[in-house]
Amino acid sequence: MDIAKNIKNISSDLEHGLKQGLKEGLIKTKNKLTNVASHLPFINLAKNRDNQHTIEIDLPGVEKQDIVINIQENTLTVSAERRMKEEVNEEDYYHLSSYFGKISRSFSLPETIDTDNVDAEYKDGRLYIRLNESDQKKKHQVSIK
Repeated sequence: MDIAKNIKNISSDLEHGLKQGLKEGLIKTKNKLTNVASHLPFINLAKNRDNQHTIEIDLPGVEKQDIVINIQENTLTVSAERRMKEEVNEEDYYHLSSYFGKISRSFSLPETIDTDNVDAEYKDGRLYIRLNESDQKKKHQVSIK
């Protein structure tokens, strides 16, 4: 028995196993990330010339009463619950698709945003949030201990 040949075979088998394991791990991770991304709503962010920021969020299948908008410490969070059910019941065919789940997106706001004056409108499955910049920047004094 050739020890060098056996060691080479074991090394080769080990290397092949590691490569295969890494490849499978990457595929699983990619699939999980794709699944997470598919549940995030599409957004458009814009800053208009009049210093107004607009956030548009696609929320198809979401009812207006199922949307919550919170602002805390310059972070705007939009959360909603989607409850969609699509049913086709023909004489020789039946199909049911349902999509349920919570949706949440958070946005860091510039300190110049007037968080006390936010306008939101929901129309045709799209949420429009308008934020205005304040003329006065938020200031606070830090005490030294």
